[in-house]
Amino acid sequence: MRTKHLLSTLVAIAAVIAAHAQQLPQFTQYMFNDYIFNQAVAGSRPFFELRSGHRYQWVGIQDAPRTFTLSGTTPLGSKMGLGGYIFTDIVGPTRRTGVQASYAYHLRITEDLKLSLAVSGGMLQFLIDGSKITFHDQGDPIIDDQLRGELKPDAAFSFLFYAPRYWFGASAPQLLNNKVYFLNTDNGTLSRMDRHYYAMGGYRFPVGDDLKLEPSFMVKFVDPVPVKADLTLLARYRDAFWIGASYRTNDAWCAMLGYWHKQSFQFGYSYDIITSNLSNYSTGTHEIMLAVTIGKKPAEAPATPSVP
Repeated sequence: MRTKHLLSTLVAIAAVIAAHAQQLPQFTQYMFNDYIFNQAVAGSRPFFELRSGHRYQWVGIQDAPRTFTLSGTTPLGSKMGLGGYIFTDIVGPTRRTGVQASYAYHLRITEDLKLSLAVSGGMLQFLIDGSKITFHDQGDPIIDDQLRGELKPDAAFSFLFYAPRYWFGASAPQLLNNKVYFLNTDNGTLSRMDRHYYAMGGYRFPVGDDLKLEPSFMVKFVDPVPVKADLTLLARYRDAFWIGASYRTNDAWCAMLGYWHKQSFQFGYSYDIITSNLSNYSTGTHEIMLAVTIGKKPAEAPATPSVP
């Protein structure tokens, strides 16, 4: 049956995409959602943080990716930190949902420099919603209108060197490299939760009493996709207002701005201008960051990485 052959081909393509594309959330405002990418951040700042990220990618393209995250971190004494996050990444009939908790331990290297080491564990689920897929042959028995997927354990390791003016860290999520069967174990739709590798860092340059310039970067790699890098420059005024620009290799130019109200409530917005051929079909990508921070002011802390 031609329909069956076509469906098998589509499922195989979907499996390849899931197996070899980046499987975890992407954010232009990574410096404000840094815990999502590096759990060693937990406890490195002297306050409780609750953050949400909302990304609407490739506006104008039907069933384009939509990503939502919610994370929380807090210091536990002077040497430990706890954190956790949940995320949902929706692309057409597919959905990836993850939940993770982490523990970080902070070591003092010098008077200003600290090292944080973190371990994380959680669950990750890949789903295909058959009710959102329409085929020419409605009676084809290969897939029905139910959700198909699996729930798998996940683990990650990360580290972070940080001081009042600079930070550098790396992380490796999906360390277990689990197999995922989208439909059943007999039809060959096998994929894997591929190991991802992130590296991030930055530096703050004071310019007078009120202004700081903050270059930062994030490098992302998952085999066999080429390495992708985000290069960003922020200008912060009194640690309350910020404006910045970013470039993501072979993908987009980005602009962002935000405000931290009385060091308690944060709002950030970014817009991606696509540089690939997708610009012929999409008007760009919108991203919103919201956060609540409760605790000491950053100036009171002896060493803290980038002000969130």
